[in-house]
Amino acid sequence: MAGRWEFPGGKVARDESPEQALRRELSEELGVEVAQADFVMELVHTYPDREVQLRFYVVDSFVGEPQALDGQRLRWLMPAELDHADILEADLPFIRALQRRARDGKIARAAAPPVA
Repeated sequence: MAGRWEFPGGKVARDESPEQALRRELSEELGVEVAQADFVMELVHTYPDREVQLRFYVVDSFVGEPQALDGQRLRWLMPAELDHADILEADLPFIRALQRRARDGKIARAAAPPVA
């Protein structure tokens, strides 16, 4: 699904927890160190050719300046702006969760940068 926007992250390796995978993936993809992350939700999404299991975290604070270390494009968006981004279908429930958190005053900055 090249060219579509998605939230940063990736596969959990056999020898790591989901939280360790989050820290490793954000370090590898964006060059940031996660200082505080809250687990929000988990889901399974079925595409025509595969099924994916996803865990969604909101990273409340991090150390470093996000960079496109894998050559991907980055965009910082406010939760309300995510409705107009070409984001993968599996991530749509995460957008709704971010928007609810923003309405409830639980998000102080822009949403995590989707990557394409």
